[in-house]
Amino acid sequence: MKKIAVFPGSFDPITLGHESLVLRALPLFDEIIIAVGINALKSYYFPVEKRIDWIKKVFADYPQISVTSYEGLTVDFCRAVGSVYILRGLRTSADFEFERSIGQVNKKLFPEVETVFLLTTPELTAITSSVIRDVVRNGGDASQFVPPVVDLTI
Repeated sequence: MKKIAVFPGSFDPITLGHESLVLRALPLFDEIIIAVGINALKSYYFPVEKRIDWIKKVFADYPQISVTSYEGLTVDFCRAVGSVYILRGLRTSADFEFERSIGQVNKKLFPEVETVFLLTTPELTAITSSVIRDVVRNGGDASQFVPPVVDLTI
């Protein structure tokens, strides 16, 4: 059976931390699907098409990585694509508490699913999409926090 992991998130924008996590997870899975979640209740800074395009460019040299968008529950998306693994990154203990709760609910909704947590590398711990958006909104240069193909201009 093929080991397919789903890495869900908004990726608004994709960061060096996201990139590092996916590349470090590659040896663990046969395929990684980066799933850009679309939530009608959330407002995003960058359009979904731009976010998907960035991610495709970042991982263009990795045929085992694909990118798509989805709506609804992550576990329903996992079922639809034949994945029993959800990949998540942990930067802090607060991330762990939040992700643990979601992982436990996901396990109740889809008992076959396993959430796999990877720790961020220490030098990337402070990087978040929220901080990057704040830097961009206020006219700062956030290019050092995102992969080189990501153009943060609106």
